Amino acid sequence: MKLHIKNGRLIDPANQIDALCDLYVDDGKVAAVGAAPAGFVADRIIDAAGLVVAPGLVDLSARLREPGYEYKATLESEMQAAMQGGVTTLVCPPDTDPVLDEPGLVEMLKHRARGLNQAHVHPLGALTMGLKGQALTEMAELTEAGCIGFAQAEMPVEDTNVLLRALQYAKTFDYTVWLRPQDAHIGRGGIAHSGPLASRLGLAGVPVMSETIALHTIFELVRATGARVHLCRMSSAAGIELVRAAKKEGLPVSCDVGAHHIHLTDADIGFFDSNARVTPPFRSQRDREAIRAGLYDGVIDAICSDHTPVDDDEKLLPFGEASPGATGLELLLSLALKWADDYAGSQQDGANALSRAVAKVTADAARVAGLPAGQLGVGAPADIVLFDPAARWTVDAKALASQGKHTPFVGYELQGQVMTTIVAGRVAYQRKLANQR
Repeated sequence: MKLHIKNGRLIDPANQIDALCDLYVDDGKVAAVGAAPAGFVADRIIDAAGLVVAPGLVDLSARLREPGYEYKATLESEMQAAMQGGVTTLVCPPDTDPVLDEPGLVEMLKHRARGLNQAHVHPLGALTMGLKGQALTEMAELTEAGCIGFAQAEMPVEDTNVLLRALQYAKTFDYTVWLRPQDAHIGRGGIAHSGPLASRLGLAGVPVMSETIALHTIFELVRATGARVHLCRMSSAAGIELVRAAKKEGLPVSCDVGAHHIHLTDADIGFFDSNARVTPPFRSQRDREAIRAGLYDGVIDAICSDHTPVDDDEKLLPFGEASPGATGLELLLSLALKWADDYAGSQQDGANALSRAVAKVTADAARVAGLPAGQLGVGAPADIVLFDPAARWTVDAKALASQGKHTPFVGYELQGQVMTTIVAGRVAYQRKLANQR
């Protein structure tokens, strides 16, 4: 299908475009920007007046819960959530059941995802067999099956020798290792940020040093091996400063932050609200401000949804017993725009705040993952989102497409709503307006 998207504000940070500009799509790819190609006749014209036209969002951490946890969510439900959130590219961690440590499991997941013909799914393979932190997986075979990197999800590697060997292996074949920095022992069993609030509530704490000690270890191993490491879901001011120093030193590291952590703190636990039970835990206001600043100055490369759907049986429990996790695919864009509105817009070049926010969930995220996504140059895949940056909507759990209905933002009014999602040149989702039937 040939598409002509007209009258929209095209924001394509990868190509430094932010202007009123038409976009032309042919055969699943961007055919032209600005002026139509010679002889181009559109099969469909989409009027994007008042809307932003941007690359489809790239999410670096979305648990789709298949295989093994279909009672929490299914590919069908989470793919629909991705479409409603404008997310066209998904990176999924390996902590499924069984764990993604065999090529056949990866191939099966990719085949299921392709069959739905919606978002592009890129699995991370398990770094160690069963995520047990002992024997390394066959990374070459997993890469051939479709893995774009290797991770331990929420399971730290206790044996530093094993992590050293993993990074040596990864460096040999130029693989990226994705690690969430957490010490295997300090903070184990903790459920909230170590601080005055956790003490008052009687909750076991996870200290910031759990993150910083792990970072020191990772950086020493990166210095020794030269392996490329992506740090997942940073949470603390001290940790961000260590990443800043590592980047200044020239270490091949990148990092992301969960969208929830940009806005919430440990105070949002309130009276033991299990919707605010996440991993890593929400930290102090100082940490939150450091995250906002780190996104602005580029120390933090990207924003991810940290989409982790949890069912009622595991969430509607006392805070300490509830499973950590929150749904995020449908909130990713709005939470990124909220950062632009709350923080980036108040900085010196506040006029570029919207473009900065779009970059963090498109081009910058794609660069981290090494994927040909997140940009709309001529010849690029036509993965596109059209959204109304001024539209306000209230987060209603029942209205979420994800099977996981739990998020600490229930009842919040957010800004920015996806109107149309296009995947490979095909309109995969179009929001019905109130006056439409």
